[in-house]
Amino acid sequence: MSKYTVLRDYFGYTAFREGQEKLIDGILGYSDVLGIMPTGGGKSICYQVPAMLLPGITLVISPLISLMKDQVMGLKTAGIPAAYLNSSLSAAQQHRVCQNILAGAYKIVYVAPERLENFEFLNVCREVTVSLVAVDEAHCISQWGQDFRPGYLKIADFLEELPRRPVVAAFTATATDVVRQDIVRLLRLWEPLQVITGFDRPNLRYEVRIPKSKMPELISILSTRKNKSGIIYCMTRGNVEKVCEKLQAEGFPATRYHAGLSDEERRENQEDFLYDRSPIMVATNAFGMGIDKSNVAYVIHYNMPLSVEAYYQEAGRAGRDGSPADCILLYAPSDLYKAKDLLSHPSENHLLSEAEQEENLRRNYRRLDEMLDYCRTTDCLRGYILDYFGQPHAERCDHCGNCETNYTSTDITVEAKKILSCVKRAEDHLGYPVGKALIGRILLGSRDKRIIETGLDKLTTYSLLQDQSRARVSEMIDYLEMLGAISVDGNHGGATLTPIAREILFGEQKVIATFKPLPEKGKKKKQSAESKESAGASDEALYELLRNLRMQLAKEEGVPAYVIFSNQTLSDMAAKKPRSLLEFLDVSGVGQIKAQKYSEAFLEVIEAYLNSVE
Repeated sequence: MSKYTVLRDYFGYTAFREGQEKLIDGILGYSDVLGIMPTGGGKSICYQVPAMLLPGITLVISPLISLMKDQVMGLKTAGIPAAYLNSSLSAAQQHRVCQNILAGAYKIVYVAPERLENFEFLNVCREVTVSLVAVDEAHCISQWGQDFRPGYLKIADFLEELPRRPVVAAFTATATDVVRQDIVRLLRLWEPLQVITGFDRPNLRYEVRIPKSKMPELISILSTRKNKSGIIYCMTRGNVEKVCEKLQAEGFPATRYHAGLSDEERRENQEDFLYDRSPIMVATNAFGMGIDKSNVAYVIHYNMPLSVEAYYQEAGRAGRDGSPADCILLYAPSDLYKAKDLLSHPSENHLLSEAEQEENLRRNYRRLDEMLDYCRTTDCLRGYILDYFGQPHAERCDHCGNCETNYTSTDITVEAKKILSCVKRAEDHLGYPVGKALIGRILLGSRDKRIIETGLDKLTTYSLLQDQSRARVSEMIDYLEMLGAISVDGNHGGATLTPIAREILFGEQKVIATFKPLPEKGKKKKQSAESKESAGASDEALYELLRNLRMQLAKEEGVPAYVIFSNQTLSDMAAKKPRSLLEFLDVSGVGQIKAQKYSEAFLEVIEAYLNSVE
């Protein structure tokens, strides 16, 4: 059996993706490897194919035990003997898995890093041939990366306890130069073959929106994505609760996930999401690492993440099967204050010295500044992310919110001075700061009751921007806040001036703002990746029939729908319309095992559909 046979018969693909074959050849040549590949780039194939060709077993070290069941389920469905060993199993079940390992029943076994310190497991591994140890989410070993996991530091010691050191293959979707060096050093890799395939995900469409109110914007986004699966990330547990409760009240099938829930509820909610019983997951960043759900059609960030690395990793959970997907970030200037508050209360890390913790805090603030720049830039968003990871790219991708928007740069220095002066005069007049919305109404010359009764209509700045639209005045005020000239109190919403405002009011600093064109009435918005996917589908009606069949089969077998076939496979099936087993095997993602199991049902639906339209 060759690597090409394994790829075709078990996974249903006729060719390797970029970087896969090189890494597989390295492993089969008994070389340690380090693969930096984007989410959805096919990292698992890089160790699953060699696992079927090497003697003995392959251990896969994965950070989240809650996901191992589904990963193993997918392998079994493809005909690969696999198991997981973690604390979710009873003592008797764990012992049975160990006995099966000794009996040679598996080719791939998933374990958490903490399992490597278990005496019984170590003894089992000493008795069998461990040919390959694959370290998934390898960035967890670095204290300078996202999601640092102390258990990963034990991997190198475990390897030395084995009678014969196996090949070690480390994989991650995101790693800066410093983190890559940590992976090599801390895993004690032997002159590893390093393959970096790039960080671009062409199927993802990135967008930053700065809505006046996030909740109505979120509901609007979700209303156009019904029957789609997605993740909504929030910065805090409180936001998760609020957003989830509101979505449920609006009739959306949403569930929640954060560290404040019981283990049982987290497990149940995660399964509801994976099995599409609740296709919308509202969560903190505690959810998602290692998520293998291939049909996530969108990831929405309700708050700004703390770093570009975190954003790239979290947004990358969309479109794992290669289908078009949206990554939308809802930004508000208040996100910055919340983020700084979180960073000012870091959790203690006893593995770091005081000096190292201080340096880590400085790095975190630099990362936050870089994330803020992403939210504010009018340049290509894909290009910004690729710049961050040091990957060359075209000036425009023409497939992100910024590239699809005709921005205009305008000198608003005069208007900025009027706005800042109004902020100061309103505070002096009332003795306390007022909110941005009221500042806007004063500048527009509003005659509402509060302005008249408090005498704010007597300010010299009253109606100074009455020639501007309400939307543009609001944008200019928001821009000054993003620029740091206005600070808004997180609790009461009062706007005050900062030292930057003084430079604008009394210095020579110009204010050049870049705005999106104001929406025209009746003008349709740009198509999302979702709508483009539907518009571009070769046969949408057939695709829906195949999707319904997949859901029916998934319910019968008690597995997530994507384990049967991915969205991309269904799309290819709808395009090719196979009418025989041979043609069915030509569909991307259909291997021998799945063809034998599912071809009859799917071919029957396709045949009936074709007969109905002829």
